[in-house]
Amino acid sequence: MNRVLGDAENAHSSSVESCPSLRDVHSINPTQLMARIESYEGREKKGISDVRRTFCLFVTFDLLFITLLWIIELNVKGGIETTLEKEVLQYDYSSSYFDIFLLAVFRFKVLILAYAMCRLRHWWAIAFTTAVTSAFLLAKVIISQLFSQGAFGYVLPIISFILAWIETWFLDFKVLPQEAEEENRFLIAQDASERAALLHPGALSDGQFYSPPESVAGSDEDSEEKQDSEKQVV
Repeated sequence: MNRVLGDAENAHSSSVESCPSLRDVHSINPTQLMARIESYEGREKKGISDVRRTFCLFVTFDLLFITLLWIIELNVKGGIETTLEKEVLQYDYSSSYFDIFLLAVFRFKVLILAYAMCRLRHWWAIAFTTAVTSAFLLAKVIISQLFSQGAFGYVLPIISFILAWIETWFLDFKVLPQEAEEENRFLIAQDASERAALLHPGALSDGQFYSPPESVAGSDEDSEEKQDSEKQVV
């Protein structure tokens, strides 16, 4: 019997602890609730959250950084024009870095289209780009002869692989959970404001309070003075 009572108390305490945000929201006065709702609506009107904008900036950084490394590699091999013609026009899978640059362009286009323009709230797009990037780089490292071409044979594939997985981690653990939490807070605040309006439907504003006319108060005083004077005369 004691065990059953203890389990019931634990279940009750866990249920109470699971809704702290709702209690906190209901304890806020209506003015603060309306301010919160307006702030959330302002974020929705902006179209994109701050954390999602940071993610898009990191995706842009990924493309620019891989491009910079590829241009440096072209210079190191004996000039941009000569090496560019050799790697692009005379493309060879086993020795060219041009495909790693195209892989960064592919990630940039897909992720910006999915999470900046379409504003997706799912991880399938970045899962696709990360899977393609990982499979391509693993195959290129195994089949090609990049490691025999110096330091860039190690640097470009490793950095491209790391950046792709950092983007996946940032979206899955930062962007999507934070946006879902903000949406839940907005719904709770909106629900609390609606309940407050139902509980206090006849609340008066400051402009609705009034005082009785001064003329009425003055007439009462005049009548009292007249009655006193008549009593004195009598």
